[in-house]
Amino acid sequence: MKNLNILILSCLTFALSCSTAKEEVQVDINGILDQYSADNYALNPLSATANGINDYNAQLAIDIGDEHIKQSIALNNRYLDTLKVISYNSLSENDKLSFDLLQYKLEMDNEYLNNKYIWISRPVDQFVTSFPQKFALMASGTSFIPFNNEQDYRNFMERMKAYAKWTDQAIENMQSGLELKNTNPRSAMLKVPAQLKPLYEKEPSENTLYRPLKNMPEAMDSSTRAQLESDYTHALETYLIPSYKRMNEFLENTYIPNARETTGLLDNANGEEEYSYLLRKSTTTNISADSVYKLGLSEVARIRKEMDSIRVITGFEGDLSAFFNFIRTGEQFFPFTTAEEVLDRYRSFETRMEPQLKKLFNTRPKTKFEVRAVEKFREAGSNAQYKRPARDGSRPGIFYETVRDPLKYNAFEMEGIFIHEAIPGHHYQIATQYEADIIEFRKTYFAGAYSEGWALYAESLGVELGMYKDPYQYMGRLNNEMERAVRLVVDAGMHAKGWTREEAIAYVLENQPVTPLVAEQRIERYMVWPGQATSYKIGELKIIQLREKAKKELGEQFDIREFHDEILKDGAMPLTLLESKIDRWIERKSL
Repeated sequence: MKNLNILILSCLTFALSCSTAKEEVQVDINGILDQYSADNYALNPLSATANGINDYNAQLAIDIGDEHIKQSIALNNRYLDTLKVISYNSLSENDKLSFDLLQYKLEMDNEYLNNKYIWISRPVDQFVTSFPQKFALMASGTSFIPFNNEQDYRNFMERMKAYAKWTDQAIENMQSGLELKNTNPRSAMLKVPAQLKPLYEKEPSENTLYRPLKNMPEAMDSSTRAQLESDYTHALETYLIPSYKRMNEFLENTYIPNARETTGLLDNANGEEEYSYLLRKSTTTNISADSVYKLGLSEVARIRKEMDSIRVITGFEGDLSAFFNFIRTGEQFFPFTTAEEVLDRYRSFETRMEPQLKKLFNTRPKTKFEVRAVEKFREAGSNAQYKRPARDGSRPGIFYETVRDPLKYNAFEMEGIFIHEAIPGHHYQIATQYEADIIEFRKTYFAGAYSEGWALYAESLGVELGMYKDPYQYMGRLNNEMERAVRLVVDAGMHAKGWTREEAIAYVLENQPVTPLVAEQRIERYMVWPGQATSYKIGELKIIQLREKAKKELGEQFDIREFHDEILKDGAMPLTLLESKIDRWIERKSL
């Protein structure tokens, strides 16, 4: 591999040195992309480990530090320069797609890095994507980090040391954010101490960070085990646990008291420009905040009418607001006594859908998946989510659900949640991408509007999958769709139109049968992750639009299985590229 990388770099250097600004050279685009993936993994070791590349398992990038940012921009610019001298018109259709994907990623990443948006200046928040939470999950041994032998444990000890440096950098960045008036909202940050304190206050027997010591490989001899337990415990108590304590003390004593009390990005330095970028990044379109807001209002109105029709079908007497309250509180919607009962209900859905899945998909992933409850330390800011499988098959895809109290777990939207997070939603899309016969770069490419758009689109297939026969489960599906439509309104409302947190929570409660606590958690997620929540609905509507276009233009030639294969088989991509790809497919089918 090393010799191949040197050869590719030599060829690229020669091509660039011999070309002029107007000349194009023919270069192996797959070789360039493979080399980019290798260089990117070297710069981002966690990404390498997550994708089965174990060359950097003892490393952790301080990716919010100036040096790493400079290196990332330099890497991106080097490959952008390379793309400029490639003869694009001579590429195959598949290679053009690879070229376009790389160019799009490099340009969007550079804009992010040059402006030091969001997680660079605000690297800690209450949502599950916050790196302290993600690293705790890695440390627990239930993520993609391997703990199969002594070296794996010692590798992670090195990552603990690096995490201590990451913590110091994060505190420095957040301190600068306070000075530059660029912070997360105080109301959201107040949730973080409850997530961090168990990681340094609990005794080892109850602390999730010690879990790998309880699950050491059986083949390890006793003397190695004893030494490793001592060394690993020392690393935990010297580097990792003090890091969580140090971060929490900074948050409680300095950051939270001085964080902004307002809601949206408008109140942050350069907030308007940042939100414009984040909308483009999340939706992979050039949609404006005003257009997002208006589209959301239109979709909310449409879905409310359909919700009201379900109210009529059930025979409920009362208006839609009363119907929402009934669904929130009715005894029939709370059938569980244990968390395992909740998980077993989810596990039963795949078997029920199996006969219909064959009618909607030619190609289905071989990768397995499991249903699990979210760990206790992540519950505070967590909701249903899908965890990607290991590329080598050593870990399945995982659908995590938060079951804080099974007696209070409302069952009315379970079918829609499962379809979205597991089958045929995220699990089908992500596992298919991993298993596809495409180059490494495209196996790991992520586009939120594509991925989340597919998962929401999958929910719309529920009737065809034999689900939603209970009108309340169909109401759950509508509630899921409504949630994504509401997101368009409240996300743009908070970050572009000056809505307050309280106004946004009230809008959620007005349009969805959820509790005030759930509404609060959702709004605080959108507050710290601007733009991301808009990707679902934008992506779903694009896929539906493409499906209707294909049906209209192909007529009897249209096959839903072929359409789904065409959407999924090349992996994630920006919606603009997806639309061009489907247009070419329609054209070929029409010949």
